Amino acid sequence: MYYSRKQEEPVEDVETSIWTCTKDDCICWMRENLSFDEIPVCPICSSSMVKDSKMLPPIA
Repeated sequence: MYYSRKQEEPVEDVETSIWTCTKDDCICWMRENLSFDEIPVCPICSSSMVKDSKMLPPIA
């Protein structure tokens, strides 16, 4: 039997606004539209976060 997997279309990354942790050794970041606070605190190390942008696949 032959099973053919449909070729998935490649997902184009878009520039997305994010929050990044200000601590150098912390790698935490979150999408801006998914944060609940106006200026969030890092959930991992409790440091402040700053706005940045990143190329990410869009969320449906």
